[in-house]
Amino acid sequence: MLGIPVGLVVANAGEWLFHKYVLHGLGKNPKSFWSFHWHEHHRACRKNGHVDEAYRGSLFRWNAQAKEALSLVGLAAVTAPLIPVAPFFVGTVWYSGLTYYRRHKRAHLDPQWAKEHLPWHYDHHMGPNQHANWCVTRPWFDHVMGTRIRYLGTDKAARDEAKRAARLVPQAA
Repeated sequence: MLGIPVGLVVANAGEWLFHKYVLHGLGKNPKSFWSFHWHEHHRACRKNGHVDEAYRGSLFRWNAQAKEALSLVGLAAVTAPLIPVAPFFVGTVWYSGLTYYRRHKRAHLDPQWAKEHLPWHYDHHMGPNQHANWCVTRPWFDHVMGTRIRYLGTDKAARDEAKRAARLVPQAA
């Protein structure tokens, strides 16, 4: 049963490390497999007020959503050999991967839900510093590593929201 809390901590640390060093580190290179995160997902979120339309489509299209799901399947495959010795740990890591996907998808289809339930992830995409707030499911490792930077609820967030809203108002002819 110790595998459950250990799995939660390892999954959250892995989420932080993977997001920071793989998705943003390697992903900055347009030729990298991981470039989908920075060059597709972040661009869509900034352009569409945190919405990424790729999440409305099928997982069988080769886009950012499908690559994210494939990466999570890879995580499940890599941890599967540990089932005989650490079944609770593996189950918790798999649960965490599924939770990550479901929350991440919902956050990018419903920005209001994201603001209420995953404000740290909204801050990651919409705040001025997209190289902070690496966690999606829980902000634990952002707090531990000092990378949790609040944006929602600040004066800057209110000003930015007003600017985004003004851009949506049609100009008079």
